[in-house]
Amino acid sequence: MPIMNISIIPLGTKNTSLSRYIAEAERILLKEKNIKTQITAMGTIVEADSLKKLLEIACRMHERVFASGIKRVLTKIEIDDRRDKKVSIESKVKSVKEKLERR
Repeated sequence: MPIMNISIIPLGTKNTSLSRYIAEAERILLKEKNIKTQITAMGTIVEADSLKKLLEIACRMHERVFASGIKRVLTKIEIDDRRDKKVSIESKVKSVKEKLERR
């Protein structure tokens, strides 16, 4: 399954706090079915069954911030699309933790 890390940054706000705008973008994810998400301090990780689905979600999240009155939005997207074996958010974290325990 492809996994995306998305970070949406509204620019030109009158306040240094961005959580209001990020919450609007996150509302898109609450309506989605058959995805997994993990909010982090610097972005959101989204797992879906296809790359197309991830890109559609990213577009809707990006547009949602504009809809809240912002005139400029910077969206950063990283995609991990592995085709040789099935991976998930949990399996990637587990793999790193196992290697940490070996030391």
